[in-house]
Amino acid sequence: MKWALVLLCCVLCSCRRGMMDQPRTKPLAENDFFADGSGARPIPAHTVARGHLDEDDAFFTGMTNGQLVAAFPTLLTRPLLARGRERYEIFCGVCHGSAGDGKGIIVQRGFPQPPSFHELRLREAPVGHFFDVIKNGYGVMYSYASRVEPEDRWAIIAYIRALQFSQRATPDDVPPDERAKLDALPK
Repeated sequence: MKWALVLLCCVLCSCRRGMMDQPRTKPLAENDFFADGSGARPIPAHTVARGHLDEDDAFFTGMTNGQLVAAFPTLLTRPLLARGRERYEIFCGVCHGSAGDGKGIIVQRGFPQPPSFHELRLREAPVGHFFDVIKNGYGVMYSYASRVEPEDRWAIIAYIRALQFSQRATPDDVPPDERAKLDALPK
């Protein structure tokens, strides 16, 4: 008897067609509610689709007027470098190696070796080149556009530049007060 009552309640409750029969406007269909007869409304001025606030070409494409940017479109800070190191180790280090020499763990297992970031052509490449490669891929490297957001791409590029600088730095590049600390270390 209980089951019959539950079944009856379910049948009676499910028969309501209020959601099906409610008044609504189909997109692009005619509608007499608006003076122009259209059911779809024009997009209000200055509306930006979610996730498309990408007016800064240099930041979102790595290019300005069709040319690769040479300078970072963002402020270089310690937190940015720390984020870049973290993202580099996650996405790049497996192929490019922790030192950027192109000898990552994947290469040791037979994958083609990527170029070293310490080659002259890559040390002299504009930062926009690295952005473009991360975004679009190059050679056997596929695009990371769906995996690495533009903010993180610039962080990774900043870390790559730090790696490039670290591999050819000399003691003369160290500020004098810090150099005294280095000289005091046991050799």
